Amino acid sequence: MTRRRAPVPRERPGADIVTSDEELLREIARGRHDAVGELYARHAGAIFGMASQTFDPATAEEIVQDVFVAAWRSAASFDPSRGAARHWLFAIARHRISNELRRRSRHPGDGPASNEDAVAELRDAAPPADEALWRRRRGEILRAALTRLPEGERAALGLAYFEDLPHGAIASLLRVPLGTAKSRIRSGMARLRLAVGPLVAMLLVGILVVVAVRQRTGRSALARDERALEMLTSSDAVALRLAAAPGVPPEAHATFRFRPGSATAVVTLSHFPAAARGETDRGWARIGGRWILLGEAVPDAAGHARFIAEDAAIGNPPERLTVTRETGPAGAAPGGRTMAAWEPDRK
Repeated sequence: MTRRRAPVPRERPGADIVTSDEELLREIARGRHDAVGELYARHAGAIFGMASQTFDPATAEEIVQDVFVAAWRSAASFDPSRGAARHWLFAIARHRISNELRRRSRHPGDGPASNEDAVAELRDAAPPADEALWRRRRGEILRAALTRLPEGERAALGLAYFEDLPHGAIASLLRVPLGTAKSRIRSGMARLRLAVGPLVAMLLVGILVVVAVRQRTGRSALARDERALEMLTSSDAVALRLAAAPGVPPEAHATFRFRPGSATAVVTLSHFPAAARGETDRGWARIGGRWILLGEAVPDAAGHARFIAEDAAIGNPPERLTVTRETGPAGAAPGGRTMAAWEPDRK
């Protein structure tokens, strides 16, 4: 039975041209090495999820790196007539997993040995589950960096990023003056940049060093997380609350946080009702007369979700904001049921 191929995601919200995976491999074969970063952004989470079914996270990360190094080196051998690029990447991943299982069977001390037959049973897991696993792993890395900070800075940054609290609330919870809370956030950010650097390298060294890809900053999800954190903790960040639409539980709401002049924004969903199978919540901003897709997510069991948007227009005040519950690929404007919305007269 042929597996239906999922729609190829946009490189970033608001982009007008979508390059297929197959075209990216052709570009890599022609020498455009930064296309590896685009392919990585689309499929690293899924491959990590598959490898994690058999190995610990650290080994799964190594397999992800090996797969994309192999894709860079072998891009010219890809034949689209024999199947989709995603299937080709997963075949490389299964081969790498099989090799690791064989290696461990020869060296039992390296870890628990597994039956190689299990490789054939590894599922090409659904993208939402894989992306959730990948995001969770990135969160673990960021939290590990936070644990290295002094206690005051760690508490302030943790509340700002993971709890999504404004500066005033952080100062109140920590029982310190507002200026002290802001100072701790700024100094913590400076230390965090130094701490996260090696941790990012742990995930991407196989691509950044072996492939020698000088990716643009926006290619790295961890770099995007850092930019979002910097924006959230800036003194001039603006928070706009999207109220529940008619027919939606009144406690449901969303928050759009942006900074004038910054290309990064963060959208959080709170107390959203459960989505039906196949539904996703998409955030939209109307800026300069056009709709920009901010991102999409399926709320967790508590009705919460977060996504980071990057677009050059985001630094301008929005004319309208909305979160819609949709099915299928995103269009050029909001579709489906409106869950929460904001307009200037509803500040």
